[in-house]
Amino acid sequence: MSAVHLIRHGKVAELCLDNPAKMNAFTVEMLGQLAAHLDAIDRDTTLAAVMLTATGDRAFCAGADINAWGDLSPAEFARHWVRDGHRTFDRLARLSKPTIAVLNGHAFGGGLELAAACDLRVMATGASLALPEAGVGIVPGWSGTQRLLRLMPEPMVKEMALFGARIKADRALACGFVAAVGDDPRSLAEALLERAIPLSPRALEISKSMIHAAQGEDRAAMVEALGSAAIAASDDRDEGVSAFRVKRKPEFSGK
Repeated sequence: MSAVHLIRHGKVAELCLDNPAKMNAFTVEMLGQLAAHLDAIDRDTTLAAVMLTATGDRAFCAGADINAWGDLSPAEFARHWVRDGHRTFDRLARLSKPTIAVLNGHAFGGGLELAAACDLRVMATGASLALPEAGVGIVPGWSGTQRLLRLMPEPMVKEMALFGARIKADRALACGFVAAVGDDPRSLAEALLERAIPLSPRALEISKSMIHAAQGEDRAAMVEALGSAAIAASDDRDEGVSAFRVKRKPEFSGK
């Protein structure tokens, strides 16, 4: 049974975590389901934006289910659990479409790292953020010490990771990690998404790539993707393909 649902609302794709009995904590199956949905979304040209939600009002995501990784060998833990999660969250961060995480409840550990992989976040008034990994003898493994530092002040990340602090919504808003705080974060997200839907999808995609390249989010791939998009629209590219197909020497115009 799926615990990550893909729901289409017109041009908006909703990805919903549905494991409320464990505060929407990630399992191996959930990582795979999320990855598959992200691939489908990125290839669907009818979708304009993505909203990441979770069932219940207690937690957005409590991180990783300890039963999913607690018995793994050190090699399995590092090679598969950590890398698979990183790969999936990177896939979310690099979606071509705008993304918003709706933090309807607490976002701890992997849940906070998941939210950090979205473009924007909105947060419930009573929700909080934390990196509690040290309390169970591990460290943040899905970009909590990397991507999160580009979005939050270093002392705040250290306060969570090294001192076990929980960051409340007002502080998350003050430092810019979340775009808005309210009692109905889903409505806040929907209002933001309404602004993105009528905009040029191609312009949004390229703008996002440029911003990510500037901040170091997969910079090498972004630079090459932008360069490839530019050359694909050139006469030289068409001439090169045509010449190759008929086995003649190309005559490039530089246009």
